[in-house]
Order: sequence, then structure tokens, then C-alpha cells
Amino acid sequence: MSLDAYRITSEPYYQPHGDEIEIFRAAYDERLPVMLKGPTGCGKTRFVEHMAWRLGRPLITVAAHEDMTAADLAGRYLLEPEGTVWHDGPLTQAVRQGAICYLDEIVEARQDTTVVIHPLTDARRVLPLEKHNEIVSAHADFQLTISYNPGYQSAVKDLKESTKQRFLAIDFSYPPPQVESAIVTRESGADAALADVLVAIGQRSRNLQGHGLDEGASTRMLIHAGRLVRGGLPLATAVQSSIVLPITDNPDVRAALRAAIDACMP
Repeated sequence: MSLDAYRITSEPYYQPHGDEIEIFRAAYDERLPVMLKGPTGCGKTRFVEHMAWRLGRPLITVAAHEDMTAADLAGRYLLEPEGTVWHDGPLTQAVRQGAICYLDEIVEARQDTTVVIHPLTDARRVLPLEKHNEIVSAHADFQLTISYNPGYQSAVKDLKESTKQRFLAIDFSYPPPQVESAIVTRESGADAALADVLVAIGQRSRNLQGHGLDEGASTRMLIHAGRLVRGGLPLATAVQSSIVLPITDNPDVRAALRAAIDACMP
């Protein structure tokens, strides 16, 4: 199967705010697995897309979920008119053909599923396909990247230490205000003044983290608000719909959030 559909042909916009590009490139040069750690909507996925474009490699993305099995990653036999046929899963496709495989929010997957990646993350660089009686050696250009939100970790949902310690890690957080404002302007089409207001709202909401909010407004949410305003909605309505209502259902927290947002309104 060709991976042409997974090639990124135009540069995804990404504004670096540290040495993450240099670290990822060095990791790729050494074919070391990478773990991106950071809150929701801070740019982890866009960063991987940007690096795949920079490196000229296909990118296969898998959104992890609690029902995902090892077969969903590795592959399975399927019944077809000509008989039972083996179909590679997305991870196996990447391993065979030398793509970057990105497992998004890996902590959402069951722990017994994530162990399938262990042989790929050490010196062996192999993927055992037990049901197919095959051991697939990783293509020289294959690289594995996972993302992980430490804010979601708990006794039930967390990566095993035996998994985490196999990866290099790059820490992500929300960008500094000036950088985040440039991102919101570029991605939403909002003018600079509106972007500055939205970034101020984002910062106020993040100050409520731990005081009723698990996480503040993400950069993604600010972009959504900017797009709604560009589409003709009043700012207050756009912020209510894209930030306040999605982020919490608690009436008291909503009231506190609205008060913080009102202080930022022009």
C-alpha cells in the first residue's frame, strides 16, 4: 500500500517557542522514539505535522481510545470474497514503509495495548505480529512519536513507567502571549487587537486551573473564538460558545470564568 496519501505537501504553520524543532530532528536522525507532553490544544499535533513536512516523511496518525486493541494498531485477518486475508494496521504500515507513526493521546489506550510498541522503542526496532507469525523489522526511516497529557494522569489512566522511560520527552505548554497572539491571528484570521484580547482571556482562564477548572482555555479554543468573530458573531457570544460552555458545566465556575473574561473585554 502506497503512503502517498499520508505525505504532507504544504508546510503546516507552526511557531516554535523553544528548542523543540532541534530536539525532534536530532531524535529522528538517531531514530529515537519521542513523547510530547503537554495540555490539550497547545500545538502538539501541529508540531508533529510540521516536523513530518520538514523531514519529508509520511505521517500516519492514530487517535488512541479506550477500546483500541493491539490488533487495531498491528493488523488483523479479515474475511474477503477470496478468503481470509491479513491487513496491516496503521502501525505496521508505518514500520514496513518508513513513515512517522504518531499515537495521539496514548494514555487513552489500555495499558495492555500500548505494550505492543515496546519492541519498537529499544535496540530491537521490531514489531512482532503474533497472529500473522511474523516479526517485522522497522524500516530505516521509521520513527515513533506519542503524545501525552500529564494533566489527565491518575491511578487508572497513566502510562506505565516501563513505557515512559523508553521515550525522549519534549515538554509543551501554551506559548508566551506574544507568540500565542501571532498564532491566533494567523490561524483564525482575526486582527492583532482581537487576538491580544483572546490571549488575555486564555491567560485569565488558565489562572483558574486548580480552582474549579482542570485546564484553562487552549490555544485551539482561542482560534475558534477568533473564527466565530470573523464570521460575524459578537465577541461575548463567540467566547461564551467556544470557551465558557465547553470548558465547564459547573454554574459557579462558569460565573467566575465569565467575570475573569469580562475584565479582558474591550
